Parts: sequence; structure tokens; C-alpha cells
Amino acid sequence: MELEMYDHTDGQLTDHQKQLAEKLLAFAAHQLGLKENDEMSLTFVRNPEIKALNAKYRGVDRATDVISFAMGDGDEEIVMDDAMAAELPHDLGDLFISVDKVKEQALFLGHSADRELGFLVVHGFLHLNGYDHEQPDDEKKMFSLQEKILDDYGLAR
Repeated sequence: MELEMYDHTDGQLTDHQKQLAEKLLAFAAHQLGLKENDEMSLTFVRNPEIKALNAKYRGVDRATDVISFAMGDGDEEIVMDDAMAAELPHDLGDLFISVDKVKEQALFLGHSADRELGFLVVHGFLHLNGYDHEQPDDEKKMFSLQEKILDDYGLAR
């Protein structure tokens, strides 16, 4: 999977956090069986930027931890043959994670910042891949997979 990563944190994002996110996304992509030409972006932001995104796109005027914008949500399907479809990159979408919320929530929940970052990365990534937690059965499926990926990667609770 191809990953474009952006840092809008004014120096708050560490190299360790970047590497953790990149490796964890590669691991999760492998776990889901994604193709090499699948692609996504991950942008690390601070609370004011994620608050603005949350207000604009979700109508909620407060900072949040992760926002995912999945490609294909409501898009029309393009008809093409299998060979052409296999060659084209598949854009999963865009993730935004607040580094401020990573720190705040790790402290509040009493676990490491790595665990919190990993949780948010995998949670948003699963949303980009069609998982949600709106219904109890969907929540169980998504959260079980989320925990399995984190545990298998080595970021167990």
C-alpha cells in the first residue's frame, strides 16, 4: 500500500510516531489483504485544525481524535474491465489524526502514547476500508478486528 504522510503539527510530531504509523498501516494493510497499489493519506494535525475539520464536515464544533474521509462514499461506480481495474491505484481516502488528542487520551486512559496512536491509526484505517460501528453487529466486527491488529502488531492493552 502506498502512503502519503503530512505533518501539520508545527514540530510536535516525532520521527518515532511517523515510523510507528507507517509500519502499523503497512501491517494492517497486509492483514486486510490490500493490494500494493492501494493508496491513502495520513495527515497529523493539532487540535485547532481537527476542530475546524470536525465543524465543517461533521457539524461538531470541537476537537476530535481522528477523522476519516473514505473515497467512494457516495461516488458513482466506474465500469471497466478487470485488467484495467487491476492496474489503477485504488485511493482508500484520507485520515487526519490530532497529536494533541493522542497525548491527552493516552494520559486520561492510562496507557502509552504509542498505544493511543496505534488505536487511532487502525480505527481510522478500518473506516477507510468500509468498517463502521453504527450497529451493534458492525461494532463488534470492527472492534474485534481492530484489537486483533493491534495485539498482533504488539500494541496490546
